[in-house]
This record gives sequence, structure tokens and C-alpha cells, in this order.
Amino acid sequence: MTDIIEIDNLRLRCVIGFSPHELKDKQDVVISLRIHADMRLAGQTDNPDDAFNYRTVTKAIIKHVEESNYKLVEAMADSIARITIEHGAEFVQVRVHKPHALRFSDTVGVVIERTQEDYG
Repeated sequence: MTDIIEIDNLRLRCVIGFSPHELKDKQDVVISLRIHADMRLAGQTDNPDDAFNYRTVTKAIIKHVEESNYKLVEAMADSIARITIEHGAEFVQVRVHKPHALRFSDTVGVVIERTQEDYG
């Protein structure tokens, strides 16, 4: 059985890309997460101390992304997955989209999935 916390469309700005025009200014990225964590105890006790703290992990992701400088959305997605797993998630699906990265397209992005085993 898996419980899932959903965080959708976290809109952040960062330096992302490798073309000279991409490196001049921060760009928008849109991040969505599916965080798998056991929420049974929190559901039974109604105690915040027994819950996965999605606010803490989200703050860590925001700080990391806004201070980052990545060439690839794949690398950014992996770093977000690592942060989430380090905060106690069993499994995470990370979507990172870069709006208007391609002409005639609303967005381009990647979806990755990682577990605790991926990061030792």
C-alpha cells in the first residue's frame, strides 16, 4: 500500500540551460511532485509530528532551485528527487517543465522516479 502527497505546479525561477541566451536571466520552471510516504500513523493520531513534513521539503526544494544553475532539466529533477528522499520519502516522482523552451510548444519537461535505494 502506498500513500501519496501531491504537490502540483510549484513555479520557480532559476538559471537553466546552456545556450548563451538562456544564461543571461533566470527562467521559469514548473515542478510537480508525487511523494510516497507512509501516512497511516498520521491518519490515526492526527499528530503533525507523525506526518511527512511536505512544507519542509518544499522549502528546501525552493531554496535549492532558486539558487541553482543547471544545464539540463534532467539534472535539476534528479537533485529535487534526492532532496525529497533525504527528507524521508520512500519514493518520489518529479516532473520539471520549462515553459516555452521550444517554439510552438507550451512547455518541455522530464519525469523521473527515484527511491531510497537510488541514493544509498
